[in-house]
Order: sequence, then structure tokens, then C-alpha cells
Amino acid sequence: MKNRSGFSSKLGFVMAAAGSAVGLGNIWRFPNLVANYGGGLFVLIYIILVVTVGSTLMTTEIALGRRGQTDAYGCYKKLDKRFSFLGFFGILIPFFIASYYSVVGGWIVKYLVEFVRGNLTQLTGATYFSNYIASPVAPVVYHGTFIIISMLILLCGVKQGIEKSNKIMMPALLVLSVVIAVRSVTIPGGLSGLAFYLIPDFSKFTFESVLMAIGQVFYSLSLAMGIMVTYGSYMGRDVNIQKSVKMTELFDTCVAFLAGMMIVPAVFAISGGNPDGINAGPGLLFETLPNVFSHVPFGGIFGALFFLLVLFAALTSMISLMEVVITWLIDRFQMGRIKATLLTTVSVFAFGIPSSLGFGVWQDVTIFGRSIFDFIDFTANNVIMPLVAIATCIFVGYFWGVKNIFEEAEISGSFKNKKYYTIMVRYVVPICIAAVWITGIL
Repeated sequence: MKNRSGFSSKLGFVMAAAGSAVGLGNIWRFPNLVANYGGGLFVLIYIILVVTVGSTLMTTEIALGRRGQTDAYGCYKKLDKRFSFLGFFGILIPFFIASYYSVVGGWIVKYLVEFVRGNLTQLTGATYFSNYIASPVAPVVYHGTFIIISMLILLCGVKQGIEKSNKIMMPALLVLSVVIAVRSVTIPGGLSGLAFYLIPDFSKFTFESVLMAIGQVFYSLSLAMGIMVTYGSYMGRDVNIQKSVKMTELFDTCVAFLAGMMIVPAVFAISGGNPDGINAGPGLLFETLPNVFSHVPFGGIFGALFFLLVLFAALTSMISLMEVVITWLIDRFQMGRIKATLLTTVSVFAFGIPSSLGFGVWQDVTIFGRSIFDFIDFTANNVIMPLVAIATCIFVGYFWGVKNIFEEAEISGSFKNKKYYTIMVRYVVPICIAAVWITGIL
């Protein structure tokens, strides 16, 4: 079969896949979970699950994508029409996530601009963030600005756009993470936060902490949302799937680990050892951390660097979300890349406006008791994605067959631990994800 136009090298694929995996979930969700579920113990559990559950599902999706050599919907339809619904959700989920993800991306652009302008004192105001997101105009404008930046990258295509941008942004993100992590640890009192972050306290072990760690692995690695299937379709047949998965996981885990080192020691230091500030969700980035930067020398500079880092993380994930939809339009409707990219950009922007206005003029509008933003987020992440992942494991484990996964992977090298993979994809991974799903919706 003729290869699709795709990544030029193994490094190109790994940087793009890692870029997709590294996102806002690494920056605020991971430190949040660390603070709530045992500090260093959660970090240990998370790493174990990355190399087991995460590795299994990522290997599966990439192999499916490379075998299908088409968009996520077309891939499942081509391999087994009975499971084409998985491909449908593989297009729908990224679109939904992109619509509200770009709203948060706009907030990041806004804060980066304000840090560069030297307005740190203004950013630390008690009501600055809440007043800003309640505005009916500025957040929508920045929402559009973030999407346009993503669009400009995507217009350049897979090699010149996605691959090249990730080769620049991912190393830069890693360097910035190290710089800010070092600064965080060296803040007076930061070492106590570092100890909390690194030293496991096994007395805090609970089944819930394992479930939350599985959920973080699931979301952090961009699984069950069509991205790895799409990127797999761009992977050359000379690229070793298992080695690429390991490199992607290593990069993603390093960034998540550094995110914790950036945030946990700093918040501990400023709060006198109280981790409550880490539990603030989006407020962690836009309220707690500006206050942290205001208490350290050259805080404005480090704040600007931090939000540049967060912007890189958000962009690398955003372009992968949009690329899933763009690829579908190109493959299903024979659109040119420019037309498909523009259509996706306009659609994502329009669909994201209600999420932005949901914090202000539409804040009284709720869907099943949730704000517009929270409803889309909850439905995509806590309801649909786990079901897609479970169904994917059932599809590979009991219908299409694990032998096809082995066959595809062995085109570019041996497949190690076949029995282990079979047990994981048939039993362990679907059961673990089902547990997370049931916990998440209750």
C-alpha cells in the first residue's frame, strides 16, 4: 500500500505525538491530582500506569492508524464497518474539545501579553481573572486569536506545519520547564514542597488515587480521541511503533513531572506549606501562580516565560485536535488543506463562543446543571472518551484481532511481550477504564 504524505522521520512523529500529549492537563491537572492524592505516591502510581495502561492503548491506536492509512472515521470503517461509530466519535470528540480548549488558550495569550507589558501587579488583583472571563468581548477576541495562531501552523501541512512547529516548541517547552522548575525549588521554603512531591507516603494509598491516576494517563496521552489514529496514519512504515510509543510517553511524563516541580514547591513556599492553592483548577494558572510570581525576584520575567511555556503546550495540543477534523474533511470530502483548515477554524471558533460567554452574559445558561463549558468538557472527557477506549479494546481484542496489531508493528521491527499485550488489551485496560468511567459519571 502506498504511504500517505506524513511525518518525515521517527523524530518528527515523536515530537508531534508528544506535542499532542503535552497540554494543559499536564500543567494544571497533574499538580492538582498530586496535591489531592498523596504527593509523591501519586507520581509513582502515575508513572507505573503510563508504561502499562497508557502504552497498551497508544500502541493500539497508532497501529490501527497506520494500517488504515486514512482519517479516524475512515480507518475504523475500512477495518470493520461494524465499528465505524468509533471513528465517528473520533472526529466528534476532538472538535468538541477544541471548541472550549481554544477559549482557555485565549486566556493564556491574554496573560502572556499582560506579563510582557509588565502588568504583574494588575494580574494579582483578587477579582481580575473572574472579571476578565466575564467580559463579553475580550475573551472571545483572544479565543479567536489563539485559533488563528493554530490555523497558521496547520495551513502549512503535516511536515512543514505540524512537524516543524513541534520540533521547535517541544524542545523549547522542555528547556523553559527546567528553568522555571529550578527557580521554583530555590524559592525559600520550596524544598518542603519538593519533598512532598517526590517522597511517596504509602499511608495515603487509596483505590481512588489509582483511578484518578488512570484517568490522568488516559487524558494526558491524547487517547480515545482520534489523534493517535490520525497521527498513526502519517507514520512511515519504517518507524518502529513500540519504540516511538516509549519515546512519546517519556517526553510527556517528563513534562508532567517538571510541571509538578514548577508548581508544587512554589505554591508550598508562598502558602507556608499549604497545598490548597494547587487545587484551584484553571484558577491555579490565572490566580494562584501570578500571585506566586509577584513574591519572587524577577517575577514578571519568570511569569512571562511560564505563560510562553503554557502557550506552547496549549498550541501543540490544539493543532492535533484540529488536525483530526481537517484530515477527515480532506479524506472524506476530497477538500484541499486550505479549505479544510479554514472551515475547521471557523467552525471551532463559532462553536467555542458559547463556552466563552458562559462565564459572563450566558452564565445563567446551564445544561443538566452544568455551565456550557463544563457540560462540553464533562461529556467529552468523562462520558464519551472512556466508552470509545473500552470499545477500541473490545474491537482489537475480540473482533479485528491482536494478531493484526502484531503484524502491523512487525513491519518495522519485532513486537515484544505479545502475551502481555494481549492480556492488557483484552482484560486489564478495559476493566481499568470502565472503573474510571463509572467513577467519573457517578
